[in-house]
Amino acid sequence: MIVKLLEEKIIDTREIRVTPRPVWKCRTCEFYGKRPSCPPYVPPWKEARELVSNYTRALLLKFEIDMEHFEEEKRKVLLYLLEKEKEMFREYHYVLSLFPGACNLCEECTYETEGVCKMPTKVRPSIDAIGIEMSSIVKLNYHEPVLYGLILLD
Repeated sequence: MIVKLLEEKIIDTREIRVTPRPVWKCRTCEFYGKRPSCPPYVPPWKEARELVSNYTRALLLKFEIDMEHFEEEKRKVLLYLLEKEKEMFREYHYVLSLFPGACNLCEECTYETEGVCKMPTKVRPSIDAIGIEMSSIVKLNYHEPVLYGLILLD
């Protein structure tokens, strides 16, 4: 699996703003209520705010992706985040990855069609779905072909 990691840096979780705004934006997404990484199947933003406040550091990752192969590239990013989480578990017992957008680990989502996820132990909440405002920790440029991942550490 080759994924182009542009940047990886530790941030202070006090920089992370958690509000209802991203969750409301999720309501306009085609995956709202369809994927297990999305509302209403993830913890509410107030619970997420409490979760984030119990961590002191997070790892922010920035990936370059080929927009012509968005789904495949995003799948690589999700798998990278899960692998990184697994590696970091040795040092950080409560390490938790957060996905950039809706889960697309499977090419065909059975959760959408049958209500059953094939990989329930691998699905992580979407960053936006739990209310994290990415603009509070990065300067977003919507013309840049990138995805951001976030891993809560300690």
